[in-house]
Amino acid sequence: MGRAFVCLACLLPLFLIPVVNALPLLFHLILSKIYRLFGWEYRRPERAPPACPFKPAAKNNEGASESKPLVEPQSASTTTTTAEDKKED
Repeated sequence: MGRAFVCLACLLPLFLIPVVNALPLLFHLILSKIYRLFGWEYRRPERAPPACPFKPAAKNNEGASESKPLVEPQSASTTTTTAEDKKED
């Protein structure tokens, strides 16, 4: 009739994990109450979907060897014609 004692430190994760999982819910609940107190509307921010660490996102390697300019460079002929057009007016 011996009693087996259980280590309290071993039981700690059993109670800690649900508390940690509930923290975001409690945070949003408290913020919504505070916003309601001031008459504002609290909307939860959208969360990004979790990314799988084992399957990286597909990368677009199309045209990776050559870089394309973001802005079309202005040619010298267009700048001279616009200057001449302004002089004629």
